Amino acid sequence: MNRYLNRYLNRLGICAFVGGLSLSVAFAAGGKSLFPNMAKVSDDTNNKKDTTETAIPESSIVDEVIWVVGDAPILKSDVEMARMQGQTEGVVWNGDPDCLIPEQLAVQKLFLHQAELDSIEVSESEIASGVERQIDDWIQAIGSREKLEEYRNQSLTQIREGMHDEYKNMLLTQKMKSKLAEDIKVSPADVRNYFRELPEDSIPFVPTEVEVEIIERSPVIKTEEINRVKDQLRSFTERVTNGETTFATLARLYSEDPGTARRGGELDYVGRGLLDPAFATVAFNLTDPKKISKIVESEFGYHIIQLVDKRGDKVKVRHILLKPKVSQDEIDKSLSQLDSISDDIRNGKFTFEDGATFISDDKDTRNNRGLMSNLTEDGATSRFQMKDLPTEVARVVDTMKVGEISKPFTLTKSNGKTSCAIVKLKSRVEGHRATITEDFQVMKHVVMAKMRQKALHDWVVDKIKHTYVRMNDRYKDCKYEYQGWVR
Repeated sequence: MNRYLNRYLNRLGICAFVGGLSLSVAFAAGGKSLFPNMAKVSDDTNNKKDTTETAIPESSIVDEVIWVVGDAPILKSDVEMARMQGQTEGVVWNGDPDCLIPEQLAVQKLFLHQAELDSIEVSESEIASGVERQIDDWIQAIGSREKLEEYRNQSLTQIREGMHDEYKNMLLTQKMKSKLAEDIKVSPADVRNYFRELPEDSIPFVPTEVEVEIIERSPVIKTEEINRVKDQLRSFTERVTNGETTFATLARLYSEDPGTARRGGELDYVGRGLLDPAFATVAFNLTDPKKISKIVESEFGYHIIQLVDKRGDKVKVRHILLKPKVSQDEIDKSLSQLDSISDDIRNGKFTFEDGATFISDDKDTRNNRGLMSNLTEDGATSRFQMKDLPTEVARVVDTMKVGEISKPFTLTKSNGKTSCAIVKLKSRVEGHRATITEDFQVMKHVVMAKMRQKALHDWVVDKIKHTYVRMNDRYKDCKYEYQGWVR
């Protein structure tokens, strides 16, 4: 679903997070103590034993299980962290958070359990790229990396580590929801009927949308830099082979894969299809856990891999990733090349589209004459809301006129590599109230979301009936969105 629908869908009450908190709410609260005012208890042997029984206030309890859903516990600390982060983010709870948050966590556990039963998986690269996008958004919002670290009272590494599991759960929940609702179809008649009955003041506002063409040049990585990375990986292999240290220790210290470094480079059991092809080929050919692979080049950089275990068509491995660094002089060369290319286009030597086809290094847009593609639940579209564009591209496009070509700029790709680019603004549709003729897809998304929401709501209610649920007595008087929790 396009992001510009979120505000409208929230008004309709059909885009509520069924089974989980928003990512920003679910993250841990910046590493700060959850109980800063809790008194320290000590055993003073010099004092006489007090035989008077003193009541312990509930607020002083460090943690406790407040709900059990199936065999999954929900802790008081889970709720407190979500509440504190929500307060930090300015979340307004539509009811009592002491009731709403446990229910949201419980529903999420229903989806996660079903995802496990249905063998739904997410790759570490999906998790890592999503976490990096979220961090980039935060940095853009707060102003700098240093300000973000100060605000969260954590280093970027610690922030990434704290986000990993929650982001993984969010992706699993999303995939499970998509699977449950994948057979829902919306006809043109459904859309027309819904639009006809919609009050005028409830018609969604469609923000400005743009179409963007791009030409990219990838700065050359110097041979000596590649050799430096390979030599370092070879030294790691030698140190492990000689018994000086362990592979996991080196991965924690040096691996540049934020998704696995904190776990000693370990990738849990994963199928071949979720891995980079070159990486997968080597990983699945490993047979001896005591040996380390040759150096492997993937789209992310250079790796060495160690086998942990094989189980059917899945493999568990550790890896260390190092990324060669691009020198500033090579970046400057690429920017200069793009500057000359843009001058040639303006002078009519060739079109932007021809340049994208024959000059661009971006494989995703080269075969589409440079036109960027926005992947949505309903497939690919060339239209982007500004929020949907890569941050660096959106910043450049924001002030451009239709047909204008930008100055060269740098951007960071989803694989973490640096690229240089120029863009052309192909079209811009200013924000407006949706109409059934011009914005049929917008209204189709609205109706589809409404139908999916109902299907997911019904699934949750049915799932509750067949799931063991236990909660502390103080939660039995709450008003819940879903019926059947209290028994």
